[in-house]
Amino acid sequence: MASAAGAAQKFKLVFFVPVSSLQACKTAIFKAGAGRCPGPGNYTECAFTTKGVQQFRPGEGANPNIGEVGVLEEVEECRVETLCVGRDVAVKAVEALKE
Repeated sequence: MASAAGAAQKFKLVFFVPVSSLQACKTAIFKAGAGRCPGPGNYTECAFTTKGVQQFRPGEGANPNIGEVGVLEEVEECRVETLCVGRDVAVKAVEALKE
């Protein structure tokens, strides 16, 4: 029997992004190694994307990138889900998103 200790950990990365930044964010996480499915087939750049509308009201003390303090804002965004095989890939993908 193969040892489970030798198998790499798998992490699901989920993030929300405005539609206008979708491609740039996916390119960044894929470059960091996210979206690769282990096994035969060598699949890369795998992700699931769902469009929706995000709503929020920035509170006092906020410095919103979109909208104004106290005003309800609605923005079309995408939810992106992808696989990161290995903790190092997950960390690099999150760092790429922050950039």
